[in-house]
Amino acid sequence: MSTAPAAARAVPTTASRALLAAFGLAAAVDLASLLAGADLGHQIAKPLLMPLLAAYAVTLGAPKPLTAALLLGWGGDVLLLSDADRAFLVGMGSFAAGHVCYLVLFGRRRTSPALGALYAAALVGTVVLLWPDLPAELRIPVAGYSLLLTAMAYRSSALGLAGLGGALFLLSDTLIATGVADWPQLPAPDFWVMLTYIAAQYLLTAGTLRAMYGERRTTV
Repeated sequence: MSTAPAAARAVPTTASRALLAAFGLAAAVDLASLLAGADLGHQIAKPLLMPLLAAYAVTLGAPKPLTAALLLGWGGDVLLLSDADRAFLVGMGSFAAGHVCYLVLFGRRRTSPALGALYAAALVGTVVLLWPDLPAELRIPVAGYSLLLTAMAYRSSALGLAGLGGALFLLSDTLIATGVADWPQLPAPDFWVMLTYIAAQYLLTAGTLRAMYGERRTTV
């Protein structure tokens, strides 16, 4: 996947380390704010996460589909800060576009058929269980989004570590869907959604960079 000039860009720099540290700090502030019920901290920290992670990835020569996926995730993050129904739908659309970018990134690399069958079963089971409890106007959009998300999670397994990121992304959005369906939630549900989401995007980034340049060439 890489060329000699691209590999050179994968060497960690002071800027890349600083951006990764800033991403970690923003993540810590966001998660701590959610646990403490400090909404202002969440409103400030959440929009910083994906731009910092994207900038970090760019300093290491990230491919354009990865950068686009992270920035589309940022768009979804910002939109989902609103409680408006339209913002939720548009935000879901932004994340969906990000999943398309991830699918382009993963290409046609080999993945396990058995794992694909497990993801397919999880998709069908989740949609069937959630369907009666979802608002009528969200059933089709959520089902379509779930199909795209599950495809992304499955295909991410082609890049090793990124596969864990894809699985966590699926878990994070499933937690959101159970909230929309008004199912019983874990204590501090937003904390668990963001914890799994932040880990997912980081691992998708780390897995991609490692697949391109090798573990020793990056800081992830």
